[in-house]
Amino acid sequence: MREISLRCDPYLVNTRITPNQLTHLMVVAGFLAGAALLVPGLTGAVLGVVLIQLYLLLDCVDGEVARWRGQTSITGVYLDRVGHYLCEAALLVGFGVRAADVFHQEGDSTNWMWAFLGTLAALGAILIKAETDLVDVARARSGLPAVKDEAATPRSSGIALARKAAAALKFHRLVGGVEASLVILFVAILDMTDMAKGDLFFTRLGVAVLAGIAIMQTLLHLVSILASSRLK
Repeated sequence: MREISLRCDPYLVNTRITPNQLTHLMVVAGFLAGAALLVPGLTGAVLGVVLIQLYLLLDCVDGEVARWRGQTSITGVYLDRVGHYLCEAALLVGFGVRAADVFHQEGDSTNWMWAFLGTLAALGAILIKAETDLVDVARARSGLPAVKDEAATPRSSGIALARKAAAALKFHRLVGGVEASLVILFVAILDMTDMAKGDLFFTRLGVAVLAGIAIMQTLLHLVSILASSRLK
């Protein structure tokens, strides 16, 4: 995406649009990606992927334009982080509502379970980011400098090995916006096959898997932080 964004920047730096306005557009694109999943069938999943790619492009462009113009600010960094929280949560909530199939199965409380699981996955995705950001908050309030990369290594050799294994498998990335949108598209394609018989089996399986990953990663990430030197 950097190869595309760097080609877009020259057309934006001489306009009146500000980096923060680009960040606002990024948030809108990410939110619409979640809303697009309410469109049934493959159309909604494709729209979700396209809008998430637009979200990713704007996420690159806003910072590049800010640095090009020398307009970087704490406000911009803050808005960017809030945007990431909102957009990834919106996508996962939209995935859960899509699995609930509320427009065709109204009144069925069992189907709302899938919307709940999607919301649970969204909460986990937010908490994972919050756990990382709160390290800097805790250190700043204690008068400590920003954490260094080497401090992220757990003090326990067993936990350090588990962390390396998790990093190698990269399963935690599945609850990120870009990867999650591709999972959603993949299960939507599977649901179109004769094997699925139109019952959203694979979509619901995908929601359950992402919810499980989000919960597990939230706990593992918290343990990793507490076992490392990031709060020392």
